[in-house]
Amino acid sequence: MAYYISMSGSADFDLREQLVRIDRMLAETHKFQEETNKFAAEQRKLIAEAAKRNRERWWSPVLAITALIGGLLGLASFIAKVIQ
Repeated sequence: MAYYISMSGSADFDLREQLVRIDRMLAETHKFQEETNKFAAEQRKLIAEAAKRNRERWWSPVLAITALIGGLLGLASFIAKVIQ
């Protein structure tokens, strides 16, 4: 931003210095806001992924029990054929 202010001597310099400082602070604030938005989006993504994994975690015992039952039935079938 360019500011054209006509004042005399050090008052002009002090005002320009303050305006430059304000511009830097605004730029830094915008930068931090962009970083905050980026981190918030990443956090939403990670929360969604964690919820998905939590849902998937409940399938493990179901699959283990199903595999165990299937194995036992297969073993029983094999033993029944061997005995006959």
